[in-house]
Amino acid sequence: MILALTDILPALLVTHAPALLVVAPMVLAPLVAMLPSGRLAWGFAVLGTGFSLIMALVLLGQVQSVEDGAVISYAMGGWAPPAGIEFRIDTLNALVLLLVTGMGFLASIFGWPTIKAEIASAKTSMFFAAYLVCFTGLCGVAATGDAFNLFVFLEISSIATYVLVALGAGRDRRALPAASNYLLMGTIGASFFVVGVGFLFAATGTLNMAELSLRLEDVEDNKAVLAGYAFIFVGLGLKAAMFPLHQWLPNAYAYSPSFVTMFLAATATKVAIYALIRFLFSVFGLEFSFEGASLILILMPMGLAAMIACSFQAVFQTDIRRMLAYSSVAQVGYILLGVSLGTAAGVSAGLVHLVNHGVIKGALFMAVAGAVLVYQGTSLNDFRGLGRSAPWTMTAFGISGLSLIGVPLTAGFQSKFALVQALLEQGWWWAAIVVVFSSVLAVIYMGRVLEAVFFQAPLNPNKRQKEAPLIILLPLWGLVLVNLWIGLNGRFLFGLTDGAAASLFGGGF
Repeated sequence: MILALTDILPALLVTHAPALLVVAPMVLAPLVAMLPSGRLAWGFAVLGTGFSLIMALVLLGQVQSVEDGAVISYAMGGWAPPAGIEFRIDTLNALVLLLVTGMGFLASIFGWPTIKAEIASAKTSMFFAAYLVCFTGLCGVAATGDAFNLFVFLEISSIATYVLVALGAGRDRRALPAASNYLLMGTIGASFFVVGVGFLFAATGTLNMAELSLRLEDVEDNKAVLAGYAFIFVGLGLKAAMFPLHQWLPNAYAYSPSFVTMFLAATATKVAIYALIRFLFSVFGLEFSFEGASLILILMPMGLAAMIACSFQAVFQTDIRRMLAYSSVAQVGYILLGVSLGTAAGVSAGLVHLVNHGVIKGALFMAVAGAVLVYQGTSLNDFRGLGRSAPWTMTAFGISGLSLIGVPLTAGFQSKFALVQALLEQGWWWAAIVVVFSSVLAVIYMGRVLEAVFFQAPLNPNKRQKEAPLIILLPLWGLVLVNLWIGLNGRFLFGLTDGAAASLFGGGF
């Protein structure tokens, strides 16, 4: 089906798919900002993200059709790399682009009712313009093969995100300090990253990541390279909400507009983790002596600490969105633990969980948004009895919650099982025990919510029975079905992640 898209679409679209995927929403953003109608702005946002999703599917089909290890290289403006800016697509970033565009498209569809309720009508067009800018930046980070342009796209998405979070002040005034904290921490992360890129340029004279990987082989003991690695590691770790650099995330998720929380939870940290993986394995490579130590001595302990500490924090939360926010940091820990193994199996398991967590957390926040829209309130008590009042919305929430725990036949089980297998292959049985223990903590914090939703009576016995709007239920159940499909038959996803891991360990980019 994916391969057939290249036969159906005009050759011009297929040829320029890497650029069009990013350029289309970027061009639409200023046009949307000038629209007088918020509903019309929403329609253009759906069209823009939907077009990018089609381009991502085209790229994935192209990557699958070429020989193993081959990449799609697109020279912007016809200027050949490394002198010109290059978009470079392999299985890894094709997978990430599919996640970002797919979740962005579903978020666009679902978002209209919640935005209409939470954002002032005069600001709706600007809101969708900022969203398209954020979407553009995330797609650009995943597509570019240039280290400095990765920074540019990272900042494009970040600046737009600060605006989107701050617009939640119409619903909750705490969104403003949350956005300020996010701005401060994000700026620090971006500064660290660009300083690191500057060190690499000073040592190698190039910003093209494929060229960097070749030139670093000759200067890997250079102190500028070592400093550059450290700065990039910290900068991207902060953007990815790596423990203990995650302090910006809980408030940003809890007080943002519902639409923004759902989209960020499904994509933003995933793209930052992709960038970290790209630098660790494609640019520096495991042969880089400093990297081998950082995986074992830094990334692995941080991943384990996040799984335990943030799961414990989630247990004691009474606000559903804050609970899911701390859970997100814990799930980032699972991904980083897989990456820290430094093996193809470990990275593949981490990538599977990266995709699965995007799907799971996107569905959970979408269901919460639907419940908040109809019933108001995000506390545990507000969710009591909603299984009877809104069975379709809460059944979707329940299935996604079970997947977050890792119950068999769900996507969460597939990725956790793959991670445990990868850990045991390396003899890290103690880390596998931590994975299981963290999953038990997930049973506790998700179990509290599911008990309140399905087995407790509402505090208000006269609570009306009403589902979330159909425009929310359709993308919500779409994500639930994807979740179950991966849980029942994960061969397609594992094929992609195994191919992505193999290309990373094959050397080069």
